[in-house]
Amino acid sequence: MNRRKFSKVTTLSLISSGMLAAFPSKASIFKPASKLRLGGPVFEKYNSPDSWVKAVKKLGYRAAYCPVGLNATSAEIQAYEKAAKDADILISEVGAWSNPINPDPKMAKEAFEKCTSSLDLADKIGAKCCVNIAGSRDRENWSGPHLENFSDETFEMIVTTTRKIIDEVKPSRTFFTLEAMPWVFPESPDAYLRLIKAIDRKSFAVHLDPVNMMVSPAVFFRNGDLIKECFKKLGLNIKSCHAKDLILKQGTDMPHFDEVRPGLGQMDYRVFLAELRNFPDVPLMMEHLQTAEEYGAGAEYIWKVEQEIS
Repeated sequence: MNRRKFSKVTTLSLISSGMLAAFPSKASIFKPASKLRLGGPVFEKYNSPDSWVKAVKKLGYRAAYCPVGLNATSAEIQAYEKAAKDADILISEVGAWSNPINPDPKMAKEAFEKCTSSLDLADKIGAKCCVNIAGSRDRENWSGPHLENFSDETFEMIVTTTRKIIDEVKPSRTFFTLEAMPWVFPESPDAYLRLIKAIDRKSFAVHLDPVNMMVSPAVFFRNGDLIKECFKKLGLNIKSCHAKDLILKQGTDMPHFDEVRPGLGQMDYRVFLAELRNFPDVPLMMEHLQTAEEYGAGAEYIWKVEQEIS
């Protein structure tokens, strides 16, 4: 599932598709012992804060993606925020998936407006963060590689654009975060530190997705070391995390990475969850899976690892 489709699935308007989660009763046996703020998409339809809370709780989640879209009214936003607080559900993030550094001025402007609207929603509903990637210098592929992505000019564009987004909204209780990608800044913990210093805004922070930092087989096979480095260097700057897994396949002559659900790859979840224990209010959100059953199996794996390292 790509970012755009994923974002649509997690909005209120498309959740009414009626797909029902099939795994909650099986996976929820791990819920009582879980201290994780684990979450994922809600497939069961809902039409009110109460029915949303029931759907989230049924899955055993203690965190959730933003339950309303950018067109939500102030009353709806306030109602869902209150329901989340009353049920001890942490709203993790509002996705602003777009390309604000697009070479096309019109497309860049549209992306900027999506980022500011998403950040404003995150602030109003009390989400941990609003998240986007930095974008791409590729005019057609909003999240793809481009030969200019790692240039000094692109770095400065990311800094300038991020400042403008934050300064336009002036959030008081959420953060604008960038998620790593292997072919644009920030692609490493040190790149995050460089951006944090250059952007110089209290409302800028980190959305950690270790899978997206797997830039080579050497990094991949020592991913536990990278995860430890991320938490050591970025620490309190981390506002939300994504939970995915990865396998390495050999192509004709070059390596090829494939995303899989948590538990089917080689990402070091023992290290990941051990580090997260030091940050109990940082949510861990599963993404990019196709079915409720896959999310249920991923949650079950994560809860089992959590129990094993407790």
